Amino acid sequence: MDHRYAEPLDVEQLAALVYVTRAHFIREFKRVFAETPYHYLQRRRVERAMVLLRHNDANVTKMCMSVGFSSLGTFSRTFLEIVGLSPSAYRKANANELQIAPTYFAMRWSRPIGDRR
Repeated sequence: MDHRYAEPLDVEQLAALVYVTRAHFIREFKRVFAETPYHYLQRRRVERAMVLLRHNDANVTKMCMSVGFSSLGTFSRTFLEIVGLSPSAYRKANANELQIAPTYFAMRWSRPIGDRR
């Protein structure tokens, strides 16, 4: 899910990879990661969008599509819910911030803390 965040989520396929039922996979995923696979994937997409918004001048609509959202409205609502700012407000507030830090540190410092269970 971390590497293929832009692709649609297929819980059935993920469950089959680990030889469990869909329901058991979701239950165990939530127990281990404290959120459902769907919310984990949405947060991962928003994290990637945060990086793009800080370091890219691309159109927000194109950016939302590139990280796996199919609707600008859903992207904006989810981004606001997780980060606490709209994508445009986040871009304005964080433009070119953390560019001197290595990517790993910048991602850790800027990781959204939203409680989406």
